[in-house]
Amino acid sequence: MRRKTVGLYTPYLDIMGGGEKHILSILKVFDEAGYNTILFWDNDLSAEIKEKLKLTFNNLRFETDLRRMTFMEKAKKLSPLDWLLYVTDGSYFFSPAKKTAIFCMVPDKKLYNMSPFNALKTTNASFIANSHFTASWLHTWGISSQVVYPFVTQELFLETQSKKKPIVLTVGRFFQHLHTKKHKDLIKTFLRFHKNHREYSLVLAGGVQKEDMKYLEELKREFSSPFVQFKTNISFTALKELYKSASLYWHFTGFDVDVQKNPEQVEHLGMTPLEAMASRVIPFCFNAGGPRELIETGKNGFLFGSKDELLQQTSYFLNTPTKQLEMRESAYQFALKSFSYNQFTKNVKKIFHIS
Repeated sequence: MRRKTVGLYTPYLDIMGGGEKHILSILKVFDEAGYNTILFWDNDLSAEIKEKLKLTFNNLRFETDLRRMTFMEKAKKLSPLDWLLYVTDGSYFFSPAKKTAIFCMVPDKKLYNMSPFNALKTTNASFIANSHFTASWLHTWGISSQVVYPFVTQELFLETQSKKKPIVLTVGRFFQHLHTKKHKDLIKTFLRFHKNHREYSLVLAGGVQKEDMKYLEELKREFSSPFVQFKTNISFTALKELYKSASLYWHFTGFDVDVQKNPEQVEHLGMTPLEAMASRVIPFCFNAGGPRELIETGKNGFLFGSKDELLQQTSYFLNTPTKQLEMRESAYQFALKSFSYNQFTKNVKKIFHIS
């Protein structure tokens, strides 16, 4: 019996961020179901995928980047595929694979220009979104899609309550483009909070690339304080310990952004708030984008619309200790029910009809 084959193409594989983990995780479900899996990328990145994204494959091979193929070479390579998955950078191509799915992780209109020619190219393709927020914008632009949520890494789930420390945590890459994490607004708000809660410290953890070092150094100079700590490019083990220890999780992505004009600049889903929930840390997220479909204020976290509201919510939470244990358990159960790897696998198999 012929083994089925699935291929994946993304022009962003060198980034190895959350979006890449999401689409590669979908590929992994195919792999676990016995498919041959192909990544169209010139270099073998198996070691980096395992180290950075914690994903391993049984039947993965790398083949020539589709961008370097002629039309005929591409057609010959793709036509035997049972599934082709790809991430667009705004360009589209005719896919002769038996089935094709286009993965959408950023609600940026310029990526989804369905001109008559692009509409023709994608006639037989389906679209997959990473959240209902992204899917709603795709719908606005004339594209129907199905939602496949990502999953939270199993090691981050904290099964029992642990003693929390007076730490406000935020996790996210240090950069100023796309959906920036609004570090300056967050730190300024924390310094106001700290005047009445002297025992607390703020920890900002996240990756930083060479081109963003200037921004990071600017933050360190402007907010030089023993109560503000920067943890960059830390190991997964160190990150897990931060989640385990932190009491509060603050998330400012989307703050002061006009979502109607720039939906790509707000949080598309909110993986780090979900990771916080799994670790029994209560998330406080700006009330826009993906977090609105994750958080029910007062039950498993808080959604705030202003800095003052965040400070009020945080004080309320800290002053109601009986509520804290209840909310931490509720947050944990929410993440476990909807964002475990088992649930992710079920959803992928259902949508892609994998037996």
